[in-house]
Amino acid sequence: MKVYLLSLGAGLLVGVIYALLQVRSPAPPAIALLGLLGMLVGEQMVPLAKRAWAGEPVTLAWLHSECTPKITGVAMPQAPAAPAPKES
Repeated sequence: MKVYLLSLGAGLLVGVIYALLQVRSPAPPAIALLGLLGMLVGEQMVPLAKRAWAGEPVTLAWLHSECTPKITGVAMPQAPAAPAPKES
């Protein structure tokens, strides 16, 4: 239930921002897509900030493996799991 309330609150906030910018909702496709891209990138700023705050390195490899799949929706290939040892 909490997720639904958060989603509703985010939608209300976006509606207010659209009204302040005098953009009709639903927004024209280009504006809507840029807004969605901003949301996806903004989501990744929290883990990035947490990692930096904890003193952990923020490397391009980490950004590529952790953030890129969440922004693009494309799962990164995983190494195959090692086979389980055979029992005798």
